[in-house]
Amino acid sequence: MEAQEDAVAKGLTAGGTVPEPGAPRGLWSDAWHDLRRNPVFVVSALLIVFLVLIALWPGLIAGQDPQRCQLGRSLEGPDSGHWFGFDTQGCDVYTRTVHGARASIAVGLVATLGVALVGAVTGALAGFFGGVLDTLLSRVTDVFFGIPMVLGAIVFLSMITLTGIWPVVLVIAALGWPPVARVTRGAVITAKQHDYVAAARALGAGNARLLLRHVLPNAVAPVIVMATIMLGTFIALEATLSYLGVGLRPPTVSWGVDISAASDGMQFRNAPHILLYPAAALSLTVLAFIMLGDAVRDALDPKLR
Repeated sequence: MEAQEDAVAKGLTAGGTVPEPGAPRGLWSDAWHDLRRNPVFVVSALLIVFLVLIALWPGLIAGQDPQRCQLGRSLEGPDSGHWFGFDTQGCDVYTRTVHGARASIAVGLVATLGVALVGAVTGALAGFFGGVLDTLLSRVTDVFFGIPMVLGAIVFLSMITLTGIWPVVLVIAALGWPPVARVTRGAVITAKQHDYVAAARALGAGNARLLLRHVLPNAVAPVIVMATIMLGTFIALEATLSYLGVGLRPPTVSWGVDISAASDGMQFRNAPHILLYPAAALSLTVLAFIMLGDAVRDALDPKLR
């Protein structure tokens, strides 16, 4: 029975017949074919791989301790042994910039996973079952849509005494899922109306199998695109919250913490390097994820072909 359902679904998806060798590529293989030839995707993907590697193993390119500071060298400029100079506390800016990638990227990745999971589950249930459940979940989504992300995060984090990345991740995930839920709901409503879903249902597939095997795989593309773009946005949001003093806090090393510490106008005029390097790393990371999301969107959207 399962083999029959899968064959029917694959056949109807490809245009009514089971694909033969040499037949036109499917959505994912076609998208990958385009992505490999897109220089924007290649450059952004290589940059992201590099950033993830230094976030996992910062000692590969920065062997010093980011917490080791020399007050006697406060605000000194770059030299041969310290490429980015020293910050207000006499800490090596290069080392802190490299090690800051771990916390900033970790917040973005984990928060995006949480947002994608909550939003996809909520939107899939609302779109697939419809009726009262759809109405209830849609109203809950509308309530969370009405909470401004930055303002809501500031309010909730101000009331939390815990430190570290987890409070920031949980608040972002709790407030950031509604856009994903709305996109998933629309994609599921469209996917469940296709002939292959009706054929699978006629062969006896239950709701769980229909949703997990036939509907979601054909509705997940916009969710992946949105999650990729949102990842860069969440990294910038973490830096914003840390700059405002409610996100990550010392002794945690992150780009937002270092930008906040360097925000004094007099210090910036005297030693601009303490702000420029962590800010440049943050901007480059956010840009890389947004470029990757744009490339994936172009590859997965048939209207742009």
